[in-house]
Amino acid sequence: MTTRRRGLTIFFLICLAALTVLCRPHTAFAKKATTDRKIQNLAKKQVKGGSILEMDQEYEKGVLVYEIKMLKGKKEYELTYRASDARLISYGWETQPYYVKRGSGEIISVEKCRELAKRRVANARITSIVRKRSHGVDIYKVKAQKGNKKYEMKFHARTGKLVEYEWELTVKKKQNAQYISAERAKKIALEKTGGGTVLAVKFEMDDGVPVYEVDVMKEYLEYEIKIHARTGRILEIDTESIYD
Repeated sequence: MTTRRRGLTIFFLICLAALTVLCRPHTAFAKKATTDRKIQNLAKKQVKGGSILEMDQEYEKGVLVYEIKMLKGKKEYELTYRASDARLISYGWETQPYYVKRGSGEIISVEKCRELAKRRVANARITSIVRKRSHGVDIYKVKAQKGNKKYEMKFHARTGKLVEYEWELTVKKKQNAQYISAERAKKIALEKTGGGTVLAVKFEMDDGVPVYEVDVMKEYLEYEIKIHARTGRILEIDTESIYD
């Protein structure tokens, strides 16, 4: 009887462990699905009445972001949200080309275009105005800066109508503070191996994560150590014997 109870207990524990393992991916999937829905809802609030065409998740300058394309009336929108805090970091729209006619009349002046841009973004500093042709239409491309946002606008050069608009958050980076130095990465690697000779140090982006890959030789072992270039945390260590 006791043996039978032990057997049932062991069987129960095995089932419980298997259930825990199976639930982990489901939990991760549920969390991602919840985040996806949150981002979609934020986008729909930003562009009321718009339809989501596609949503992609990718790394941009080492930061995980959601990129969303939407359609509303004659305009196509692009929104970018930072995945870590769901903050909108860029926003833009353009009138679809086949709705923009060549127009008639004289080309408006650069000063008139400057005035239109300042009306659109009050107190902005205009950094450049360039006239060009796009899909056979004369336009002015205006770049501007205000606070922590940089803007790009395109005006129809004959009608003065705004046909494209976007802004993007700009982040001031502290000099020499974004990443740890290569020397610091070497020191971290040697502390981990307890000494040795550094053979090579290489900086790279690994799936959007900035890392230093440090190769160290100690006695008969060769180490390959990946270190997070911002935090200095060791992410991965591979060890191989030189006799293999």
